[in-house]
Amino acid sequence: MTPELAAPAVTATTPSNESMNAVRAVASMRWRMAIVLSLLMLVTYFAFVLGIAFDKPALGTLITQGLSVGIVLGAGIILTAFGLTAFYAWWANRVYDPALDEVARGGP
Repeated sequence: MTPELAAPAVTATTPSNESMNAVRAVASMRWRMAIVLSLLMLVTYFAFVLGIAFDKPALGTLITQGLSVGIVLGAGIILTAFGLTAFYAWWANRVYDPALDEVARGGP
């Protein structure tokens, strides 16, 4: 192989234990948030499904003509999903991204 076609030398650095611990802490923080938000959504959804399974007449109760309790609760589930997504976006922008940037800069 001619010298001009040779690949440039790459030097690898081994991350320190401190930087690896910082990466793990940020990753752990994200996983905790993901698990909490997922559980909130699952509890909300399955509460609705169990309501349908075990007390269908209550969900069929009319609030006004053409609007039942079940429809309102179903819309509430959709709004809950939007709210949890909005909260995660806010949290990621205010907490997670700055922490990740700090780790990338080599901070604590």
